[in-house]
Amino acid sequence: MASTKKDAKPTIVIRREEVVEGGHHGGAWKVAYADFVTAMMAFFLLMWLLNATTQEQKRGLADYFSPNSLTSRTNSGFGAPFGGLTPNLDGSLASDRGAVQVVLSPQHPNIDTDDDEGDVPAKATVRHDAGPVQTPVAFEGSTGAAAAPPAPTPVRDQEVQAELERREKQAFERAAQQIRDAVKGDPALADLAKQLAIDITPEGLRIQILDEDKLPMFSTGSSALNERARALLSKIAPVLLRLPENIAIAGHTDATPYRGPDRSNWDLSAERANTTRRLLVDAGLPEGRMRSVTGNADRDPLLPADPMAAANRRVAILVLRNPTPAR
Repeated sequence: MASTKKDAKPTIVIRREEVVEGGHHGGAWKVAYADFVTAMMAFFLLMWLLNATTQEQKRGLADYFSPNSLTSRTNSGFGAPFGGLTPNLDGSLASDRGAVQVVLSPQHPNIDTDDDEGDVPAKATVRHDAGPVQTPVAFEGSTGAAAAPPAPTPVRDQEVQAELERREKQAFERAAQQIRDAVKGDPALADLAKQLAIDITPEGLRIQILDEDKLPMFSTGSSALNERARALLSKIAPVLLRLPENIAIAGHTDATPYRGPDRSNWDLSAERANTTRRLLVDAGLPEGRMRSVTGNADRDPLLPADPMAAANRRVAILVLRNPTPAR
């Protein structure tokens, strides 16, 4: 029996289409660009750090990152700024809980070497219970945690003090010459030049007004200066005003006992020194520069071999040296 179209089964066709996305080439180039920017930033940061650090800091960084071998006796990271230590140092395996003492040693002189390392920083010895351990002391330019101020240089301090003393001596010599010139330049005082004694002593510049036979500065037994002595002090005061140092005044007598029931050579010498002080202050010398006013009676004669000599009767004006700082 022949089949009919009604009995035939329909044919089902399934079509699958592959969809390919497009429109861009992916994001790999973004990653490469980001790496490039990061590398450039690191490069410029490295250049800035190299320019901002000192030679000592660069050497410390290089030492810190140098390889450390248990068989090597070198100190890795010994310099500033980290101060690293190797296991080979004396006492490194011992306890470090003991007291620590830092002893500064002088800086070593520069030594020319083939590797041209330059200056060698000063070191300090840190003493533990188990023995000394060398550790660096950081000075200028160092950023290490063990930074300490540099020790004072005694040689430099002595040079500065010597220069100050030299300048002070020059000022004293100039002042002495100015006083001599002022006295010699005044006809009324020219004959008093021999009664003026000026010298430089360990205490300072000493200006002494001396008595002379028949030419006394004070009346006998009196603390009042005569006109000639006042005129002489008027030449001394302007020179003293130009000096900054303090002043001490001392009065002296000869060995002749003072004739009076209630007074002695001590009283007379002290009164004459104080009279001199008042005249200098009246001439403009600041009262605050007066350090002392003393009377020595006949205990410090200018001419010990002749205690009765007129030159022993005098007033000494001492411009005191500036005190030397303790070393």
